[in-house]
This record gives sequence, C-alpha cells and structure tokens, in this order.
Amino acid sequence: MLRSFSLPHPTLVAALLLAPTALHAQGASQAPAGAHDLRELPRPTLHAVPTPEPIRLDGELDDAVWSHNPPAGDFVQAEPHEGDPASEDTEVWVAYDDDNLYVAAHLRDSDPTGPVVNDIRKDFDDQTQDVFSVILDTFADHRNGYVFMTNPEGARGDRQVANEGREINTSWDAIWSVETQRTEDGWTLEMAIPFRTLRFDAQGDGHWGLNFARTIRRKNETDYWAPVPRAYNLMRLSLAGDLQGLPTQATGRDLRVKPFGLAGTVRETGGDAFERKLEVGLDVKYGLTRGLTLDLTANPDFAQVEADEQKVNLTQFSLFFEEKREFFLENSGVFYVGDAARNNRVRLTPTPDEDLLLFFSRRIGLDDRGQAVPIRGGVRLTGQVAGLEVGGIAMRTGDLDQSPGSDYAVLRLRRNVLSASDVGAIFMMRRGVDLTDDYNRVFGIDANIRFPGEVDWSSYLIRTEAPEISSGNYAFRTSLNREGNFLHTKVGVMQLGDGFRDDLGYYRRIGVRKWLTDAGLRPRPQWWRDLGGREIHPHITWNYFEDLDGRMVAKKLHSGLSFFMESGAWVEASANPVFERIEEPFTIDRRVDPVPSGGYHWNEWMIRGSSDQSRRVSLSVTGIVGGLWSGTQRTIQATLTGKPSYRLEASLGVQRTTAELDLPEVEFVKTFWTGKGSYSFTRNMFVDALVQYDPATEQFNSNVRFNFIHHPLSDLYVVWNEQRFFTGEELAPGRSLTVKVTQMVAF
Repeated sequence: MLRSFSLPHPTLVAALLLAPTALHAQGASQAPAGAHDLRELPRPTLHAVPTPEPIRLDGELDDAVWSHNPPAGDFVQAEPHEGDPASEDTEVWVAYDDDNLYVAAHLRDSDPTGPVVNDIRKDFDDQTQDVFSVILDTFADHRNGYVFMTNPEGARGDRQVANEGREINTSWDAIWSVETQRTEDGWTLEMAIPFRTLRFDAQGDGHWGLNFARTIRRKNETDYWAPVPRAYNLMRLSLAGDLQGLPTQATGRDLRVKPFGLAGTVRETGGDAFERKLEVGLDVKYGLTRGLTLDLTANPDFAQVEADEQKVNLTQFSLFFEEKREFFLENSGVFYVGDAARNNRVRLTPTPDEDLLLFFSRRIGLDDRGQAVPIRGGVRLTGQVAGLEVGGIAMRTGDLDQSPGSDYAVLRLRRNVLSASDVGAIFMMRRGVDLTDDYNRVFGIDANIRFPGEVDWSSYLIRTEAPEISSGNYAFRTSLNREGNFLHTKVGVMQLGDGFRDDLGYYRRIGVRKWLTDAGLRPRPQWWRDLGGREIHPHITWNYFEDLDGRMVAKKLHSGLSFFMESGAWVEASANPVFERIEEPFTIDRRVDPVPSGGYHWNEWMIRGSSDQSRRVSLSVTGIVGGLWSGTQRTIQATLTGKPSYRLEASLGVQRTTAELDLPEVEFVKTFWTGKGSYSFTRNMFVDALVQYDPATEQFNSNVRFNFIHHPLSDLYVVWNEQRFFTGEELAPGRSLTVKVTQMVAF
C-alpha cells in the first residue's frame, strides 16, 4: 500500500512549492498585533425590548423604540484584519410586539456611494455585494438557526442552518419583511420577522443565540457583532452572542394552506402534436408545536424548478446534480449524515459526499435521466421535541412507463450531547407498491464530536438490506478534521461493502475503501499583502481508492497553490495525478470507440481562477492540459459575466475539451456553450433564461422562467422550454409552456 501512495513527479513539484511558503509563513505575522483568539472573548449580550407602539416598517429609524434604547455595536473584523475594530460603525436594535420580532440597523459608511449592490432578487448572492445578516438560534442549542439578510436595496434572503453550517438550506422560505433607506452616512434597515415563522421553545427562558454580520464588499471586509475567527463564518453558532428579554408565551398556531393550479402544453422533440396538461395540488404546513412542523403535499408538481445545466462528462460515472425542488429542500439539514462542517472560504476541492451521499432526495420523483416521476402524495415531520431533533418523510410515487410506483420512508433522529456534539440514527426505505420482493432498507448511526479547540471527529456506520443480498451490505466512514486560521487538516477512511445498496443515496462505487487527506496552510505574509494580496493557500486533497483485497482502484492526488487577492480575485495552479481502473468498457463519446477495461494512469496540470465577482464585468477560467485515459486532453472552461445594474445580469460560458485517445488513435472535441440571463423588474418580479448548445449533436436547449411573487410565499410562474436540433433533418422542436399559480393562506 505504501507504494501506492508514492508521490508522482507532478505532486512532488507541488510539495516543493508548499515547503518554502510554509517556512516563510512561520516568521510572518498571522494577525495584527492587537488581535486575540476571538473564540476566547466574552460573548456579547443584547436585550430585546417591547415596543410601546406599532413600528412603521419603512427603513427610517424614526420610531421611538430605536431612539430610546441603546444599540448593539462594536463590531469586530474577521476579514481582512481579524480582531481589529470594524472599519465602519454599525448599530443594531432588537424589539418585539405580540406578533413580530423587529431588527433595525444603521450601517454607517464614510463613502455613501461605496456600498455595492448587484442583485435584488429573492435569495440573492451574498458574496458579491454589501450585506447585513442576522442569525437566530431560537432553541439556544448552539447548533441550528435561521438567517435573514438584506442589502442596501432591500433584497431578501433567508436560510436554515443545521449543525453550525454542516448543512445550509438556501431554499428555505419564510414570511418576513424588510425595508431599507440610503442615507448621507450609509444606509439603514428595518426587519419584521413574525414569531410564527420561527420554531422555538415557548416554555424556555427567553434566551436565544444571536449574531449579526456585515459585509463591506468594496473592502472585501467581514465584520461580526459576536467575534468569529476568519476560519469560520456566521453559522458558527457556538460563538454567537446572547439575545435576552424575549417573550416566552406561545404565539398561536401556524397553519398555512397552499393550493396550486397548473396549465400547460407539451410537444416532445419530433412529436406530431401538443398535449395539454392540467393539474391541481395542495401543500399544507402546520406547526404541531413551537418546535415541530408537519408538512403535507398532494399531487405536487415542480414544473417551475430551474433546469439542470448540461456539462462535459469525461468520466465513467454519471454526473451529480443538486436537488432544487422546494419540498425536499426545506428542513433538509436534519436528514444529512456525513462530513464535519467546513469553513467559509472559497471551496477549491470537490466534496467527498459525492462518493457516498446517504440521503439524496432526487431519487424520489426523478428517474436516472432527470425525468419527472409522478408523486401522488407525501408527508414530512421536522423539528425538535423532547430533546431530540426529528426528521421524517413518507412519500408514494405513481407508475411510469410500465414501471410500478414506490413507497419511500426516511426517519432521522439526532440528539445533542456535551457542549457542541451530537449523535444520531437514520432509517430509510424504498419498496415497490404491492410488491414484496422489491425493497431496500438502510439504517445506521452517526456521531459528530467536537473536541476543545478546533478539532472535529465525524463518523457513521450503515447497514443495508435488499433481496438476495446477505453479505457486504454495509458502509462506514470516519474522519478527523481540524480547522484553523493557519493550518487545516483532515484525514479519514470510508468503506462500502460489495453488497451495499442504497436506493435513496448517491454513490459511485461499491466494494471499495477510500483513504482521504485534505490539508493546507493559510499564511498571510507581509510581502504578499504589500502586493495587494491577502492569503496564500498551499494545499493537498488526496483521495486513494482500493478494493477490499487491497488492489488500487483509483486515485486523485490534487496538489495546489492558491493566491487570494484583497479584492476577492483568486488564482490556483495545481498538479493532479490520476489513476482509474475500468472493469467494463464505457463510452466517453458516441463518436469514438468505448474506453477498454484496464488501468489508466495520467497527469493533469490545471490553472484556474476568477476576477473580482462583485465588479460589473468578471471572468472565471479553468484550463487543463495533460493526459486523459489512453491519450491527452486540452480543456478550457470560461464564463464571462456582466452586471450593468443590480437589475440585470448576463453570462456566457463555454466548456470545451479537445482529446486525442488511442482507441485506436482518434481526436474528438466535446463542447457546451451556456448562456444565462436574469432581469429583476422589482424585488418580487424576475425573469431568468438559460440556453445551451452542443455543437457535436447540434442540439439547442432553452429554459425561460418568469416569477412574480404576488403575495408572501405565493407565486405566479410562466415557464417556456424548447429543445431543437439543427442537423438539417425535419425534426419538430420539442416545446412546452407551463403556467403555475400558488396562493398561500395563513391561519
């Protein structure tokens, strides 16, 4: 086995690059002289005050409750100078009445024209503009919370956070309001968050976890009210402050009924006629308790969900596409079993979960081609009760193309232990409707232990059951992770038995053992700061796979050196030795012969980077040269993005690989052109477009979506899809037009 880990020439070069940087960094200051270990500082406290009169939500801080009570202030930098006072003053107040929690803030700025705004749509990109965020840990468990954020133009973004960011649900939607005002010395805001939007312990002591964050984008600066080291982010709820003085009484039931109606017409590519589609359905959400939520859905339809982007695939595996359907995304964090939380930096390495994502909700209601399978109905239960975090899903799908439907069930339990750790269990099942010999069951336990300091230990043990499989039906994973400002390391092992089967998961291989290492340094030498840089990041991400007899199956040894600029731009150079063993021939492209079975070694050299994405025009590029299977490749991926205003964004991207393979000797080109555009008429009305073109097949796909939020959590969607081929054949283009209306009624 040691021979399998010997460093090939490209990796050795990268390792030599890493060494002098590390030596230089040992003598460089890692933080300003006045900086402290921010984790050791006392956590700040803020008292919520009752408002004696209704608050007029207009963004102007002229209500008496704001002028008569002291604000929270003294924000501390995490970036660029950890521990220093924020470069601009921020003041925040929290108040409440019988129905709402109110947050107001005055974000002062020495340059009133300085705040950057690039987007006003719902759930805007918070990395490319000025942002104010608040996180509420409503159970004061130091793990889970709700995030509400806005920018100077009053855009709304909300998220659910589980286990301090191990899972961040950006698709969670809440009923809340915000208004902002530009001022001569910065900008102001007022938020109103209904209590019934939140889950909390109504019998608690009136204490919640709380933190505020402010991003000053032109300075690439991040500030926190409760100080957070730069290795982490706002989701690190164990470092949050304390919000006191909240009411403890229950605030009434939370019942939301959301019917929908859908009308559409569809013609398949090459079809003769359009088929009409009329659908109605219903979603119901009910707060069983202040901590437990029940969701019901009948005949759900997800025609409004944005289309998946096509990608060049040069591997033997199917591509991974993320879940985008609202019903499955809300409260999804409780169902996650896997890796420890990572930090908030630009993620330049692939996620290990693609080798085994235990619960992958796209398995429900979508086939392997991404085509919709009818879902008859479902129920979901999520929240906290009796000291347990609970998640449950039960769904039934209908018949499709002679294939019978299936029943699905997922049950997840998790309990917090010690100061910031948790243990849990999971059970999943798929069973063919009215079939006794078509089933799959998955059950297991997991633990995430946080040791004092910066070390996390994450593990799980899984067993599966399926017809005629009685051995090798297991999986386990364990890893030890350290996150620090200067040094981050991770080591671990994962194994899937040769009888492992998970019909609700995503994984690439069975009968395999994976050894993983992810380590790097983050020095900030003064010479680099003097040149306009912020951080240098030499790092390695080595994944080694062997079968259960110890024979090497695959390896990917990513060794990189990244440079981050003060502006947010970055560039990385890396060497990536690869080995893949093919058990059965597979087709990489329909124009060439299949890749034969056998073992393949090659080296990839990569350069990638991005300009400052907050600018009106930005560019991201990835270039790869080197080997590919039995030959060579030259790959370019580039995206040019323009943002003339915060209402309009457009981008043009290309993925192009030129390969020469010995299959026998053949040269081919794989290319995808992608165009995206979006326009925001208001904060509640948007249009998005996605077009893609494959020159090899002369296939053109387009997806245009219009979305009007006509009432809180109520939408009008108009969606146009088209697929056509420019091959000269008289093939009718596939087209569909869908109109969907939802109306949420709250009781």
